[in-house]
Amino acid sequence: MIKNPKFLKGVFATLAIVVLGTPLFAEAYTLTRQLEVGSTGTDVSALQTFLALDSSLYPEGLVTGYFGALTQGAVRRFQTRNNISAVGRIGPATLPVINAQMNSGSTVGSDRTTPFIYSVIVSTSNTEATINWTTSKNTAAIIYYSTSSIALTEGDVNGSVHVSGTSFLVHSDLRTTHQASLTNLQPSTTYNYVVYVRDASGNERVTWPETFRTK
Repeated sequence: MIKNPKFLKGVFATLAIVVLGTPLFAEAYTLTRQLEVGSTGTDVSALQTFLALDSSLYPEGLVTGYFGALTQGAVRRFQTRNNISAVGRIGPATLPVINAQMNSGSTVGSDRTTPFIYSVIVSTSNTEATINWTTSKNTAAIIYYSTSSIALTEGDVNGSVHVSGTSFLVHSDLRTTHQASLTNLQPSTTYNYVVYVRDASGNERVTWPETFRTK
């Protein structure tokens, strides 16, 4: 497992993973089930997105779709603020309160619009792969790739997100058209990869792991 590249300090200081899929506007999302450590899904992502709007509640700001220790801590702070027992899970007492606030229409901060990743196309040769894609707004980009499965996991108490595989900085400047050229690959080999992007406001998105095969 490796952490985000340290050479991107200042550009990618905090990684908040948002999985590719339907846009999550947390203030207009209604939770329909109880959530706790170990829960996964788009409703967990919506919860995390909402909590991340307030850095005093969720300073790590990680949107992973997995309810881990950091999310539990944020929920406890939310419960304390709203005079609910700080049990760290979204139970019957917390559910109506957090739904009311998620649907209040209030927002915190500036741009909270997550960039979208479109039209990912991979072409390969014996030892190289070229990956092209576009984004809905200007972003920087990293490719993670590996012959083993790639894992995206919520990090530790320091707020780090761990991504397995080799990291390849595509570019640190902001643009909507992206191309990554991976070299020195093994012939006739299947690689797993993810595309990670981040905009100027720190909003991030990562694709689910996909595969390509060299010739």
